[in-house]
Amino acid sequence: MTTQVETKLSLPALTAMVVGSMVGAGIFSLPRNFARATGPIGAIIAWCVAGIGMYALARVFQALAERRPELDAGVFAYARAGFGDYAGFLSAFGYWMAGCFGNVSYWVLIKSTLGAFVPAFGNGNTAIAIIVSSLGIWLFHLVMLRGVRQATMINTIVTIAKVIPIVLFIGILIVLFRADMFRANFWEGHGELGAELFSQVRATMLVTVFVFVGIEGASVYSRYARRRSDVGTATVSGFAAVLCLLVLVTLLPYATLPRADIALMRQPSMAAVLGALLGPFGVVFVSVGLIISILGAYLAWSLICAEVLFAAACMETMPRIFSQQNERKLPVAAIWLTSSVVQMFVISTYWSTDAFALMLNLTSSMALIPYFLVAAYGIKAARHDREHSEQSGDSALSRVLRREYVIAAFATLYTAFLLFAGGAKFLMLSALLYAPGSVLYVLAKRERGQRVFSKAEWVIFAVAVCGAIGALAGLASGVIVI
Repeated sequence: MTTQVETKLSLPALTAMVVGSMVGAGIFSLPRNFARATGPIGAIIAWCVAGIGMYALARVFQALAERRPELDAGVFAYARAGFGDYAGFLSAFGYWMAGCFGNVSYWVLIKSTLGAFVPAFGNGNTAIAIIVSSLGIWLFHLVMLRGVRQATMINTIVTIAKVIPIVLFIGILIVLFRADMFRANFWEGHGELGAELFSQVRATMLVTVFVFVGIEGASVYSRYARRRSDVGTATVSGFAAVLCLLVLVTLLPYATLPRADIALMRQPSMAAVLGALLGPFGVVFVSVGLIISILGAYLAWSLICAEVLFAAACMETMPRIFSQQNERKLPVAAIWLTSSVVQMFVISTYWSTDAFALMLNLTSSMALIPYFLVAAYGIKAARHDREHSEQSGDSALSRVLRREYVIAAFATLYTAFLLFAGGAKFLMLSALLYAPGSVLYVLAKRERGQRVFSKAEWVIFAVAVCGAIGALAGLASGVIVI
């Protein structure tokens, strides 16, 4: 049996969880995704907005990890503590679904990458691609059943291995940097930017969310940390490292190739950029790094998804079956459900025309509600603690908490802006998942003999149902296209 001591994670392991969770498929698709939306000016503004906003969110996670150590399940626990059981369920369910969609996008992009060498894989959603992806899903399922300690050790090794090709890609583009090309891309269409810049930046927001999903990886696994303070340190340091990689991978291609060429490249566009500069070697080099990166991110996210289901069940907002553990102290039912849902959506990509783009946007949309609730709880917690510090006369602590309050307020505004930037389409598609998914919450409450919804929660549920109905109507009429 795995002991409590054996499952404790060090600061490097927690930091690797954060980096491993964030560095996945998204970073390899950034050149094309940004080039299709905007040029260097818009990209710089977008990363400033996303960097500041996500840094504020990382600081909220850091503060809550230090001031609310009893809440050791991360995203779900904060939402529940701040706004009740149903809000906690929505956070846990949304975060779990975001992880599942992200994992589906990983398999699609792996097979799309291999499709450049093996035509049978196509764009990642052919029958052969789905069969191979399915084998991979269940192979990783067996790895996870070996235990948290073994899986996180593999994740640490894979995180180091996958960052190396990205750093080398950045180094190669720095060597090939052309100031004249960057200047040409920078000023291209400058006369139109005044009216269109906001729309261009807005078009990149779901992409930035996708590549930052996982910033809370250490928080989700906080119950395994050796020291509680390591959770916040891992979150902020992991965020800073990944932000540098994301910005460089986005901006450097503008200094080597015309924006129009980058916008038309096949995904993963990072491989296509290096292929255009170095020939076939560049494609192979990045493709190998991408596959390593995605497999590491898939392992990290599968562990996180199972952990969220387990924590939600332990706190009575998911059915009891997800809190059951085997002799290794692993939530087997949660792991099985996560793998099964990923399998189901991988099969569904067979009928999709652009499965990767769809899964990217759904991942981001499902993650936004949990992030918004965490930021909002950060405001509530800072205000509560500040009131107590003022009553006790601790002026130094009061100043610290005032700063945390402002940071949490900014993070809340940022996540609210992201919900707006994502558009009504993906909000309604999210509701299409939240509304039927609430059946799990109803089952959890009924099997414990508890009241299902309060008056306020009935209103929230009704809004989710209306959104789901709107999504169904939009899909049926063709107004919403996926």
